[in-house]
Amino acid sequence: MRSLTERLQDVVAVTVTPFDADGAVDLDTNAKLVRRLIEAGVNVITPNGNTGEFYALTPAERRQVLESTVAAAGEDAAVLAGVGLDAGSAIESARHARDLGVRMVMVHQPVHPYLSADGWVAYHRQIADAVPDVGVVPYLRSPRISGAELRLLGEACPNVIGVKYAVPDPVRFASVARVAGLDRFAWLCGLAEPYTPAYWAVGARGFTSGLVTAAPRLTLRMRDALRAGDYPDAMQVWELIRRFEELRAADASADNVSVVKEALAQLGLCRRDVRPPSRALPGAVREEVASILAAWASSEGAA
Repeated sequence: MRSLTERLQDVVAVTVTPFDADGAVDLDTNAKLVRRLIEAGVNVITPNGNTGEFYALTPAERRQVLESTVAAAGEDAAVLAGVGLDAGSAIESARHARDLGVRMVMVHQPVHPYLSADGWVAYHRQIADAVPDVGVVPYLRSPRISGAELRLLGEACPNVIGVKYAVPDPVRFASVARVAGLDRFAWLCGLAEPYTPAYWAVGARGFTSGLVTAAPRLTLRMRDALRAGDYPDAMQVWELIRRFEELRAADASADNVSVVKEALAQLGLCRRDVRPPSRALPGAVREEVASILAAWASSEGAA
């Protein structure tokens, strides 16, 4: 499992799920988007994440997306498959991923309204115990889960190899990681590029990104700058992507996926269609995305 932990100390691209003109999942376009990321230098890919509209897909569609991604990635990148919902469904999805040769799964934050800390541990133990040969990465979005719970989970389940930490509090993260074991897990900043420099400074050596699907060179530049200890260059990237990420985060992230798909559509890479509860972007936001893409192209041309 140590080799898997090391692989997670990188950019983890969370891909969109493209749809065709009839609203069905466009598997050919999905494969092209995966190959584009790999050819740009991305080493880890998460299908069926939140940027992939996990909760808007049927179980069959989620299986198709994973199968398409695995086939497109081949041996060129690791796949961290998104699984979740009730424990039985998550286990079924994790076993399907394992049978495809996937070695790691990311478990979405449980959405049950009555979440206890002990129950959170038990939920992840059920999944991890069902696939002991698969690396498990909880997606942690609740500040109610402490380092103590993560430590207990790690002690009970050796195959829990990482944590995607998405509580927007780098000070809390620093404490949680040290209580749980800074060296026990691969720590991923689960809040993408806006939070990555702060989380990197206190111990996260990987980060997830939806923006990378549209602008892989910018995301990989931030990773490389942080690895080199070049915080000024990392913050130059931060400034370039700031407004794009603000659009994604506005109104409790209502347009998170729509903004990414709009950028991909304007780049000619996939349709902009999203499924409810996401929405098509209003014209003014689409125009702003176009301006951001133009600024990125200009910055890359000058580099």
